Amino acid sequence: MPELPEVHGLCTYLDSRLEGAVLTNVRINSFSALKTADPPYTMLEGRTIRGATRYGKFVALDADGLFFVFHLARAGWVRYTEHPSSAELRMGKSNIAARLLLHRPTDDAHLGLDLTEAGTKKSLAIYVVRDPLDVPGIATLGPDPLSIGFDASALAAITSGSSQQIKGLLRSQSVIAGIGNAYSDEILHAAKISPFAIAKSLDQDSVTHLYDSLQTVLREAVAAAAGKPSSELKDTKRSNFRVHARTGLPCPVCGDTVREVSFADTSLQYCATCQTGGKVLADRRTSRFLK
Repeated sequence: MPELPEVHGLCTYLDSRLEGAVLTNVRINSFSALKTADPPYTMLEGRTIRGATRYGKFVALDADGLFFVFHLARAGWVRYTEHPSSAELRMGKSNIAARLLLHRPTDDAHLGLDLTEAGTKKSLAIYVVRDPLDVPGIATLGPDPLSIGFDASALAAITSGSSQQIKGLLRSQSVIAGIGNAYSDEILHAAKISPFAIAKSLDQDSVTHLYDSLQTVLREAVAAAAGKPSSELKDTKRSNFRVHARTGLPCPVCGDTVREVSFADTSLQYCATCQTGGKVLADRRTSRFLK
């Protein structure tokens, strides 16, 4: 799933390519992905893109005050091209959920943007709204961890009032916007904190270290994604992981084996030496230490 750094990089890239381009055609190929009916998506046609903005993991394209908003979910992605296809999309016969065709008057360029989603479980979501806050998922977002106002004391206030495991708390979009499964693994590894630690049990030093790790991991990932086309962002994300998706490989910090805990539809990775004092977490849904 694309998370804050990749969505930030995607927004920056799209903003630089699409600003000033006119939407000539909007095609929705998966009406289950379209979550709004008013205003109709056809109202986007003829409007000029004024910019792209990130809200957590959401992308909002401003088309003269009407917004095309999308969330890529677990298996969605964006395919940008300067040689768009004019072929008709066959409903339900493609992994393309939506296609935007644009014309950039400054250099007479014709551009295309496909929203794609792999797999059979479809969760990609598209909204056409007059205000991004009309999207329920945006309206309920917690603070952005890279915003100026999000400091160590803000994180301390969040952790001190929560009985949730810290891994789940970091992933909760209504608490902190933009962090998902991958970067929560990376942040907790950098902070040397167990993913199953109860948030309010963390002392001041641990919270400070967690905040510093969060900032470092996310900002380094944002810097790595900067300027990359959408086709390169996934590989850039994977290449910088230390524990996430590296089960069985050596921890780059201590050399211990990176371990995994699997759940019904997801998993987490961690280093026992770095994060749990050498204790191996039980790989079962009860999430307890092995005795």
